Amino acid sequence: MKCPGCFKEGTDQYCVNCRKRLFDGSKIAPILPFDRPTDNNLAMYQEKTKRLSISGVQLKYSLMRQDGKLILTDKNGQYILKPVPTGQLSLPDQAPANEHLTMQIARQVFKLPTAENALIRFADGSPAYITRRFDVQTGKGLKYQQEDFAQLTGRTKKTHGEDFKYNGTYEEIGLLIQKYVAAALPAVEGFFRIVVFNYLFCNGDAHLKNFSVMRTVYGDYGLTPAYDLLCTLLHSELESDTALDLYKGAIDDEGYNRYGLYTRSHFEELAKRMGILPKRCERIINGLLGKTEEVKNMIALSFLSEEVKEMYSKLYQERVKRFYI
Repeated sequence: MKCPGCFKEGTDQYCVNCRKRLFDGSKIAPILPFDRPTDNNLAMYQEKTKRLSISGVQLKYSLMRQDGKLILTDKNGQYILKPVPTGQLSLPDQAPANEHLTMQIARQVFKLPTAENALIRFADGSPAYITRRFDVQTGKGLKYQQEDFAQLTGRTKKTHGEDFKYNGTYEEIGLLIQKYVAAALPAVEGFFRIVVFNYLFCNGDAHLKNFSVMRTVYGDYGLTPAYDLLCTLLHSELESDTALDLYKGAIDDEGYNRYGLYTRSHFEELAKRMGILPKRCERIINGLLGKTEEVKNMIALSFLSEEVKEMYSKLYQERVKRFYI
């Protein structure tokens, strides 16, 4: 038995710490009081909840706490629920456990700020990923002002076409962080860590809308916690290595032409362009490469199937090797 939030062994319920972080201490069960969305109950979902968005083929639904339970809602949502995705994806039933594992590795192994999250199951046993909204003020229902980098760069479907959120570079985001965030250098370094992390864990869908700034209670702006972290390559063999180019011209340089992929030198160049000192860059990259055993142990604890655990581990190890080319 293990906690469906943090993998703590000895319980199949959310542990005390996870209940505190996710549910303000409420004893919420890891099983929802309703079934997953199907053709048979679609009317109920449409009536009781707002479908937040469609990211590729991923439906997201809004939840709130009420009388010690999580319920579907069309207003005052506190959580986002992601069921097993539909469409032409490989291993769709593993997607919730994949995102949960990747987010937990980011937080527990690498100490990256992430949205609170856990694995949960519908009444029929189907898995889902749940994350707490960080843009909602606890107990007030009010939202913090938040803007993603598609908004900050003025990119929309109307102005830049269907793939607008993939139209940009990570360098561009880093330079905009310097413009909008008061404590710019720590924020840029934090952003750089997430970019390297995404590459190591084969997240090829970290686009402009997956990075945001949010107004704090003090009136200034900071980067939001990381969200939507998962190994996308597990579900699509044709997934690109990165959703955005690292910087303009990165895929045209000699190193990329030689190997056909990004290596350590590309990330060092990105760091340099964003104003990160070489020693800081080295420390960040080495820190993300130096915990392979911890990563291995967390993969073993995860809710992925044994076969997919092996696949996830091999993909990660292959990416680590790229930094030693």
